[in-house]
Amino acid sequence: MNSYQGKIVRVTVETVELPDGRSFELERVWHPGGAAAVALDEQGKVCLLRQYRAIASAWIWEVPAGKRDNGEDPGDTIRRELREEAGIEARQWTGLGSYFSSPGIFDEVIHLWLARGLSFGEREPEPHELIEVHWFPLDQALEMADRGEIVDGKTLVALYRARDLLRRGG
Repeated sequence: MNSYQGKIVRVTVETVELPDGRSFELERVWHPGGAAAVALDEQGKVCLLRQYRAIASAWIWEVPAGKRDNGEDPGDTIRRELREEAGIEARQWTGLGSYFSSPGIFDEVIHLWLARGLSFGEREPEPHELIEVHWFPLDQALEMADRGEIVDGKTLVALYRARDLLRRGG
């Protein structure tokens, strides 16, 4: 098995067997996973970060999110990231499920939450992050998603799942 180990991911080429017995060579990116949250304030506004992403060479709208560190519990990950990126603490957390970001090549699982009962403090962004914090009514954020202004996968999944949960009275 060929392998590369970076600071965040490990890349391997391995032989895998399908349920029908056929085998093939699979390039797999091992990722520690992450967590993201729709932070919803008392006025029904959600926190969206406008973050510069070098991979995209563009500013991207995202919900607060981050990578799990050293096997950290996903709930601890999002509490840490929400505080670091947006300066927010939340008293109420509702799970919005999880999903694979790109299961054809990544094993990354992202865990999603709706965060409410917010309090605000100082942000603690990491040195490599360039982030602006913005607040939009949830309906406006969903309209941005519908128009294609929000292109980040975790943000789209989180916003639509939060909308559906809130419609059900959650």
